[in-house]
Amino acid sequence: MHRRKICVVITARPSYARIRTAMEAIREHPKLELQVITAASAILERFGFPDRVIEAEGFTIDYKLHTMLEGGNLVTAAKSTGLGIIELTSAFQALAPDAVVTIADRFETLSTAVAAAYMNIPLVHVQGGEITGNIDNKVRHAITKLADLHLVASEPARRRVIAMGEDPATVHVTGCPSIDLAARVLHDPEIKVDLFAAYKGVGPTFDWYQPYLVVLQHPVTTEPDAAGFQAEETLHAVHQSGIPTFWFWPNIDAGSDATSHAIRAFRERYRPQNIHFFKNLPPDDFLRLVYHSLAIVGNSSVGIRECAFLGVPAVNIGKRQQNRDRGPNVIDIDHDRRQILAAIEAVKRQPRPQPSHLYGDGRAGERIADLLASEPLHYEK
Repeated sequence: MHRRKICVVITARPSYARIRTAMEAIREHPKLELQVITAASAILERFGFPDRVIEAEGFTIDYKLHTMLEGGNLVTAAKSTGLGIIELTSAFQALAPDAVVTIADRFETLSTAVAAAYMNIPLVHVQGGEITGNIDNKVRHAITKLADLHLVASEPARRRVIAMGEDPATVHVTGCPSIDLAARVLHDPEIKVDLFAAYKGVGPTFDWYQPYLVVLQHPVTTEPDAAGFQAEETLHAVHQSGIPTFWFWPNIDAGSDATSHAIRAFRERYRPQNIHFFKNLPPDDFLRLVYHSLAIVGNSSVGIRECAFLGVPAVNIGKRQQNRDRGPNVIDIDHDRRQILAAIEAVKRQPRPQPSHLYGDGRAGERIADLLASEPLHYEK
């Protein structure tokens, strides 16, 4: 019996969390064979070597591709997308997959979509049909038009993909695999390691059994020149709050160097005693940390997706997640230190929000594997 070869391409730190349970289900499925490619920021030291986390959790990586140019700006993003097409084409030729899976909406994922489409390899898009406030919108919808099979996280997303002209028979609501991880955390919420000893980072250590914040703030690709100022506003608010805080390094979008510089400059100038900075944590421990937090602060989709399921307040800053479907856990504010501080103070006084299953029920991975094993795989529209 021919087992379908399914190639999953992971290009960034969060992409692994967005697909891990599907990778597990593909690996265990009797009709499927898992292939894995890591590229772009998923293999870089500055993001905590996400590829090593993937391997430590039992996956074999078939190719590691260096496709990311340094600079963290609009030019390097565009050039890195082109370099990704070149490198992925060679990997696809060698692996000869029956289908390629691309995840969500980062600019690097467009490389995956273009390479697969031009090589007549059926393209499977996970998490299409959503809406946000930056370049990801264009990338996500472009991938939708290049993709042949659409595995979306929610009913509103399904309707949007169909509205873009895609055949309804190719659009399936599976939920988001990252919600599967959140569901596991609910069943096993205890943090079992010393985070500071295990994952290092920089800054003072503190007791995480007291109220604390998690901050994950990325540059906004349509506002890269404002990235430094935006990071400083959040830094001042969090510092002023005095609440112990786990702050995670930003992704590599345009403006990331300015965000990183703002963090380093603030750290040197003010030496905040309530902020510890991490590069990366494995998805399970990261979600456990978020689950026990007072709130997540910043503009990551984790606040909109996983935190909705976990019932964790999300102080969502700025336009990066603008228009994304959201549950009752989100507080939307501007890049203003007074607003950020006021939202943090409000979270301290309010009860935890009710959990929402908007993005899934915890079984997305197995649904995705079953569909990959059974759905027709074609590349013509």
